[in-house]
Amino acid sequence: MKILKLQTLRGPNYWSIRRQKLIVMRLDLETLADSPSNQIPGFVDGLIRVLPSLYDHFCSLGHEGGFLTRLREGTYLGHIIEHVALELQELAGMPVGFGRTRETGTPGIYQVVFEYQTDQAGRYAGRAAVRLCQSIIDTGTYPQHELDQDISDLRDLKAEASLGPSTEAIVKEAEARHIPWCELSSRSIIQLGYGSKSHRMQATLSDRTGILAVELAGDKEGAKQLLADAGIPVPKGTTIRYLDELENAIADIGGYPIVIKPLDGNHGRGITIDIDTWDRAEEAYEIASTVSKSVIVERFYPGRDYRVLVINGKIIAVAERVPAHVLGDGHSTIQELIDLTNTDPQRGDGHTNVLTRIEVNHDTWELLDRQGFSLDTVLKDGEICYLRATANLSTGGIAVDRTDEIHPQNSWICQRAAQVIGLDIAGIDVVCPDISKPMPEVGGVIVEVNAAPGFRMHTNPSKGIARNVAEPVLNMLFPPGVSPRIPIFSITGTNGKTTTTRLVAHICKQTGQNVGYTTTDGIYIGDYLVEKGDTTGPQSAHLILRDPTVDIAVLETARGGILRSGLGFDHCDVGVVLNVQADHLGLGDIDTIEQLADLKAVVVESAWPNGYAVLNADDPLVAGMARQVKAQVAYFSMDANSPVIKQHIQQGGLAAVYENGYLSILKGDWTLRIEQAVNVPVTLGGRANFMIANALAASLATFAQGIAIEHIRAALTTFRTSVEQTPGRMNLLELGSFSALVDYAHNPAGYAAVGEFVQKWPGQRIGVVGGPGDRRDQDLEQLGELSASIFNWIIIKEDDDPRGRPRGDAAHWIQRGVSHHAVQPDCTIIHDEVEAINHALSQAPEGSLVVILPADVTRTIRLIEEHRQRQGNSLNGTNGNGYYLAEAAPSPDLNPATGV
Repeated sequence: MKILKLQTLRGPNYWSIRRQKLIVMRLDLETLADSPSNQIPGFVDGLIRVLPSLYDHFCSLGHEGGFLTRLREGTYLGHIIEHVALELQELAGMPVGFGRTRETGTPGIYQVVFEYQTDQAGRYAGRAAVRLCQSIIDTGTYPQHELDQDISDLRDLKAEASLGPSTEAIVKEAEARHIPWCELSSRSIIQLGYGSKSHRMQATLSDRTGILAVELAGDKEGAKQLLADAGIPVPKGTTIRYLDELENAIADIGGYPIVIKPLDGNHGRGITIDIDTWDRAEEAYEIASTVSKSVIVERFYPGRDYRVLVINGKIIAVAERVPAHVLGDGHSTIQELIDLTNTDPQRGDGHTNVLTRIEVNHDTWELLDRQGFSLDTVLKDGEICYLRATANLSTGGIAVDRTDEIHPQNSWICQRAAQVIGLDIAGIDVVCPDISKPMPEVGGVIVEVNAAPGFRMHTNPSKGIARNVAEPVLNMLFPPGVSPRIPIFSITGTNGKTTTTRLVAHICKQTGQNVGYTTTDGIYIGDYLVEKGDTTGPQSAHLILRDPTVDIAVLETARGGILRSGLGFDHCDVGVVLNVQADHLGLGDIDTIEQLADLKAVVVESAWPNGYAVLNADDPLVAGMARQVKAQVAYFSMDANSPVIKQHIQQGGLAAVYENGYLSILKGDWTLRIEQAVNVPVTLGGRANFMIANALAASLATFAQGIAIEHIRAALTTFRTSVEQTPGRMNLLELGSFSALVDYAHNPAGYAAVGEFVQKWPGQRIGVVGGPGDRRDQDLEQLGELSASIFNWIIIKEDDDPRGRPRGDAAHWIQRGVSHHAVQPDCTIIHDEVEAINHALSQAPEGSLVVILPADVTRTIRLIEEHRQRQGNSLNGTNGNGYYLAEAAPSPDLNPATGV
């Protein structure tokens, strides 16, 4: 067996709309292609011995042991590897359950699809599953130490990718509310929401947390003084920088017992409490000074250690923190009890686990000495031995929930403390004999106010009720009625995507909002190009959706990005499918036009139920997608009498049609006319039917999203097929004695659409044509046949990148198609695109139309400009680039009603 490709999907995809995190493995079974499991000697029994837990897999039979039944009856290795990859992740603590396996159009090659939690772990599991099955086939087994290593490696990958416990709690709450989130590339920041509606968090610091409040909370002495000035009970203390100041400081606060801690410490580092002798005070000072140059000396207040969590001015949770300790059983030593405690699977290293492992260090030895113990001491049954003086969870402590016990006056004091410091999320450290009694009465004090408090003591207390402390955080960031999302338009189809995307963006701009959009030309925000290139995949969508200035996202969505990575968003508000034509077939295991339709349907299937799927009623494959979507359906059509449209309108549906020369919106029994096609520049005076269809789709999509008809009309009449607004999309340019048309058409449907307009041209029609080298021979041949039906003179060129074909091969198949046509136009082959374009421009007779269908649009526009300059044309009415836009002067015999 051989893995040919591994892909990681992270959004709605060809395989599943709901399961958005999938690994797709293209697997060649090679010599095992025709060997089901029951015909491979010893394989079934060997696999069950290695992974007996596969019994839990229901498979298609729907019950425990279902997969094992399939194994014994005989199933192919692609399906088996799917289940093994899922089970390996399950054994490593990452429960996943979704998988699919399909044979491709190439016999013996399968697409093996399975779910993952962590992408690196998912890819590892796929490779390990192949390795495991191959070993059983070859040797009858898979060594236990190798399986153990696989599980260990998977757990490590899970740990490396895991978020901290506080962030994890916030993310889980966000997912429960369908709030989109993502990790940003810097400083462990996560973004919640999209665009201008988003908020960012770093652990429990929010983008509402003021830097002044954080700085003040970090200045422990300054914060304590501010609290004292507000009448809030705090320990009496002072700050020193040198050892010779220590004695006076102790005297100033009233003598022993005292606490010494670093001014800038955290997680309990460098703190010593309950100091009652000068020797211990000196030693504690040395420990604290290694953490911070300034050291706090405070009066020690006996009592329990509490953490009070305040979010948005309200008490949310209270936890009592108990220092790391062990409880005697009458026969185990303290060291044995520590070792036993550390076997708890909830304990681990660092702050990412529910609990932290107890480690023996200098503080432990000192505390043992003070209690009269050593690590070899056997504690009596029920006798407690403390191993840390401070109660931080990061040093092995535990938490006990006390939220329901805090006295109302203590709640009021803690809420005031958070507001005095100015923190939206604050952890208030309280020392008090009993939190259920007022602090002033029992001698309780607030010892610290912390920014970015940890949540794990509240979400995973050792005892008591777990509190959902993430909920009030999201309530603060996204109050009721405030959406975390911006409107998303997603537009796909074989042809017309870029023009429609740009037109939708242009309409949205009329509302005064900032629009971010992606196209095959680049990423744009507002009026500015952010990144040039073909940006129709999920990464480009992410850039738009993460940008905090974007109010509306308009995303051109190409088939390649969906196949490679899935959609770049979880749901869209309006999904648009323009058409499905035979293009890119044979690539990415999409071999039929029906499969291509299923792939493009992902866009509309991801639309919210209260959103819209905008579908082309004139394309049966697109219209049929209505059966698959959960969103409301709206159709557009060039035929006002379309049966699909009539039935839809009778049922109260929304539609857009071209009727009596108008682009119109239909709903129920009323018709809302937007504008005449002759007044919509993108339609080239109503002569380009496919552009009318694009304008209908854009108008319908924006109307469905609630944009006013006045904004739609204003946009339609100001949007032109210029090199600025739609480069390479029906750019019709007047060059003095002849005209040039530049369009990115590169497939049969695109050629046919351009040809419908070009064939109306009264003069000679010259076509500079080519086709991408990764298309099938028959596709290129069809381009040639279409070219012969459109042009009087054909110049065949090739793309700069032949995409795997030998130079001249693509041109050969196009020329072959030309030769098959009944009418034989003049045909010239010039492989180099630049040379071919220059030849056409230099030889164009008066009144002719040179149609250039280039691979490089920008270069083509430049070549046309250079030709114009060489000819010394001085043209009036130019568009700023020196080009007279022919669409601005429609033919005098144009019929306004028909656009012809």
